[in-house]
Amino acid sequence: MTTGPLRVALLGCGVVGSQVVRLLTEQAGELAQRIGVPLELAGVAVRRPARHADVPPELLTTDAEALVTRDDVDIVVEVIGGIEPVRSLLLAALHSGKSVVSANKALLADDGATLHDAAARAGVDLYYEAAVAGAIPLLRPLRESLAGDRITRVIGIVNGTTNFILSRMDATGAGFDEALAEATALGYAEADPSADVDGFDAAAKAAILAGLAFHTRVALSDVHREGIGEVTAADMASAKAMGCTIKLLAICERRVVDGARESVSVRVHPAMLPRSHPLAGVGDAFNAVFVEAEAAGSLMFYGRGAGGAPTASAVLGDLVAVARNRVSSSRGAGESAYAELPLEPMGETRTRYHIALDVADEPGVLAAVAGAFAELGVSIQTVRQEGRGDAATLVVVTHAARDADLAATVRRLAGMPFVRRAASVMRVEGMASE
Repeated sequence: MTTGPLRVALLGCGVVGSQVVRLLTEQAGELAQRIGVPLELAGVAVRRPARHADVPPELLTTDAEALVTRDDVDIVVEVIGGIEPVRSLLLAALHSGKSVVSANKALLADDGATLHDAAARAGVDLYYEAAVAGAIPLLRPLRESLAGDRITRVIGIVNGTTNFILSRMDATGAGFDEALAEATALGYAEADPSADVDGFDAAAKAAILAGLAFHTRVALSDVHREGIGEVTAADMASAKAMGCTIKLLAICERRVVDGARESVSVRVHPAMLPRSHPLAGVGDAFNAVFVEAEAAGSLMFYGRGAGGAPTASAVLGDLVAVARNRVSSSRGAGESAYAELPLEPMGETRTRYHIALDVADEPGVLAAVAGAFAELGVSIQTVRQEGRGDAATLVVVTHAARDADLAATVRRLAGMPFVRRAASVMRVEGMASE
């Protein structure tokens, strides 16, 4: 049992790391009371020490490897991001018996299995609450609070940048480029926003969520990913006409195949969502995740999903938990991947489509369109025609079907002589009779 101070090595001191240093300093007394022993910064690894005048110079170092393997370090906190050299640094820390707290969603989604295995072999903790949804307590409830339940679905908005962009498009009628420019000007989007708008950030988080929810290892490469770059103002107007909005959703589902065999579906893509759905009202850069479990029912987690202080709050929560375990010479819940459920290909996943077709206004068009859906085994829920003549548009909403069949139907329709173009193709989530 530990009775003396616990020494913390911090890797990175940017937007999040600087807030971790601030909170560790300002709340030192309270943290010591909560843990039972004080927390002390052993060092802060940065690339350019001169840029960190707010950190005592004796704590700054450019030798991260030496810092994480020092004998007087008990816990390593990583807020650098990226894959390498972070993976090597964290493995070195784990191999030398240090517990690790990380906010690194990309690394955990890419190679979390290696880190978990190293932590298990060393008998230490690997915590990463801050990797998904910032300050929102989400991963620990999935891993611990709901450990006695059977989670069937996790669906959420897990990227604040894309949610801000889509919220502005919905509220103002702006196009994607205009909304992205506003997000960039306000600091919500990076100079290179591709990780956000192309769905990579959300897909990494979806992999982590699915792994925890379904006790199955899920990597970033297992996640079907589509971004929001093709969402148009016309798509948003079509959604409004249906009483919907458009959100970039991370969707993780446990599916039963052939009445017995189970599989896991993990996907990230924009989708129309009824305004009555709890996630539809999540605006600005906020995140929210809806969890469905057999015994607990529906649970929703909501809050700020990014930012220095909110993310640092999640880091400190993990740090306190890990420190308490060190004090009591125990270890928290490790990886649970016993289920080893197969990953379902996107083509086999059952989804719904909203399809808007610009068509010639002539007899037999509707019957031919309906025939194409029927031939490929896709049932139509609603169909309506807007306009006449050269401006005629058919809007079709389907029932749930194999995604591959829906995509094949769209290709078939696009090749018909009376179809001028498929003006909008968007998946639909959360509607009745799904």
